[in-house]
Amino acid sequence: MMKRTMRVPALTTAALLLLLLPASQTQNFDPAPIQIVVRNSFLEEEPLTFSTHVVYRGILLGAMRRLMDSDTNFKFTYSEDPNYGPYLESVNGLAGKDEAQTYWELLVMKPDGTIARPDVGIGCYIPSANEKIVFNFTRWTKSETMPRRTAKH
Repeated sequence: MMKRTMRVPALTTAALLLLLLPASQTQNFDPAPIQIVVRNSFLEEEPLTFSTHVVYRGILLGAMRRLMDSDTNFKFTYSEDPNYGPYLESVNGLAGKDEAQTYWELLVMKPDGTIARPDVGIGCYIPSANEKIVFNFTRWTKSETMPRRTAKH
């Protein structure tokens, strides 16, 4: 006697599971609001703050592009490093310079006020709702390794 089995594609199975889960167990796929703060540590000026959002599980670079497309007061450039991915070069026309040992430091202020330096850069960092992403123009010291070559920006 020959046995017949029915195979259900994985995508169909996943869709059925989502339909069967109670609403309280499904993820919130709404865009997450974030702020981008642009600070120059060499000037005694108020930092510029911009509001934008990141899509569910979206990367910071996508939110930055969205902000640049919607607000003429925010501009940035980056280069693509073959080993580390996107490297932030300039914000609002101000670029880091190797000879001056300056660069754009990426910091994240969590909703509880704690500040962290992510171990990934703009191409990999996934912001959470209500975070403040701080781009801080600063200088690295001679005892530190040049961030461009070692950090994942």
